Amino acid sequence: MRLVPTVLVTWSVALVGSLIDAMWSAALAGVLALAGLLLLARARRHRSAAQRARTISATLALAAVLGAAVAVSCAVTANTRELGPLAEAVSGGSGVLIEVQITGVPAEVPVPGHSGGNRWSVAAGLIKVTSKGSVTQGTADVMVVGGNGWQNVRPGQHVRTSGTLKAVREGQSQAALLSASSAPVVIGSAFDVRQSAFDVRRQFVAASGWLPPDPAGLMPGMVTGDTSALPESLEADMKTTGMTHLTAVSGANCSLVMGGFVLLARCLRLTRPLAGAFAACGLTAFVVMVGPDPSVLRAAVMGTVGLAALVGGLRGRSLTFLCLATIILLLLDPGMAANLGFLLSVLATLGIVLLASRMASWVPSVVPRWLAAGCAVPLSAQLLCGPVIVALQPQFTPYALIANVVAGPLVAPITIFGTVAVPLAVVFPWLAVVPVAVAGGCAGIVAGIARFFAHLPGAALPWAEGPAGGVSHGGPFTPIRPRGLDVAAPVRSDVSRHDVASRGNADTGARRTA
Repeated sequence: MRLVPTVLVTWSVALVGSLIDAMWSAALAGVLALAGLLLLARARRHRSAAQRARTISATLALAAVLGAAVAVSCAVTANTRELGPLAEAVSGGSGVLIEVQITGVPAEVPVPGHSGGNRWSVAAGLIKVTSKGSVTQGTADVMVVGGNGWQNVRPGQHVRTSGTLKAVREGQSQAALLSASSAPVVIGSAFDVRQSAFDVRRQFVAASGWLPPDPAGLMPGMVTGDTSALPESLEADMKTTGMTHLTAVSGANCSLVMGGFVLLARCLRLTRPLAGAFAACGLTAFVVMVGPDPSVLRAAVMGTVGLAALVGGLRGRSLTFLCLATIILLLLDPGMAANLGFLLSVLATLGIVLLASRMASWVPSVVPRWLAAGCAVPLSAQLLCGPVIVALQPQFTPYALIANVVAGPLVAPITIFGTVAVPLAVVFPWLAVVPVAVAGGCAGIVAGIARFFAHLPGAALPWAEGPAGGVSHGGPFTPIRPRGLDVAAPVRSDVSRHDVASRGNADTGARRTA
């Protein structure tokens, strides 16, 4: 419980810091740092006081110091946006000629009613920009949104394009949004590990091509987050049944991968520290393979902290490790404070930590323990996440809980066998047939579950809007589709290949963090 105030302070500071100017963020950092020093001095001065009083002072001091660190990060980000190399071009609002280096993987942004085709978003780093005859060089992060041609860019490429620079929304980490008016012109290329990872994922999709359409599209999505081959009808059915989170890399994937490496290390009789290091290396390779996007890194941290609690023999300290993971992520990227996916991730894990075991104990003893736990885990997560989700889209999916419970046991074999098949598909394609067949068979069953429940009567029911609907909602997860997505508006800083590819689902992978 001593870490809870720290989580609340760092989250609040990160949220406020994303909405205010750099000067005010710096001032907030100074105030918090001073408050932390005063609290530490008080704790040292009253050593003879009661233990509880000293603990409270130390706890608040830690919260203030870490809050100051988050405020400094927010000030640096805001300063880059206000005074950086793109500030003048953004304020001018005129067209620019810009050269950037691609740092992300293109993600499709469907635009309802847009006749010019779909738009694509991709993260990039500034090289130089020409605005009103003035050339400016510098370093800044840019989110590019463009039409045809942008789906073919790859990480590491040096491209030139034209367009209009716009201010990002409050809370975004990029310095500007580039609305590209022309296709990219590649003028150079550099090695980028993300490009290699992209090629690996494509080969894995190709290695699954001999499967029926549903498992051939679903299995790569469940293993690497690549939904390029997912049939649209299956995607719609998974949205109806609240199962789209299965096609996003989450903390569950990372925990399964790390757990597999830990078991392998223990079979090799490695010591616990060496087993942990071995598992960390395996997780790093997995993150590189699926793409080190913000959503993936968040899942990796959550999964790592959760597994560390189990490996370290600290199973009773789940809340401690949840708070620790949340603090680490906010320190690394304060912009996550305004990220819906991050909020759902924390709420889902918090629900499982606080409610799952209690809810499982309420089930009569005649019910098998594994079944009670299998129902209690998703239900406890949904109880805390449901009000947030229904506030965004008033819809109730009565079959989502049972569909996810039935499909849950199949996630582990798909993840494990699919992960084994990925490197084999690149090095020894003929050896990948067996793990692809096992994972694909399980994925086919998951697809069948989604299609079965999606076509039952009353699969998607309307729900009351506003606070009343949020308070009264205690039901299963509902797919989120932000209303009126404007492609000309700044894209969320955490939007990644895994988030956008699900056509508007607001980072549904965070819903299965546990």
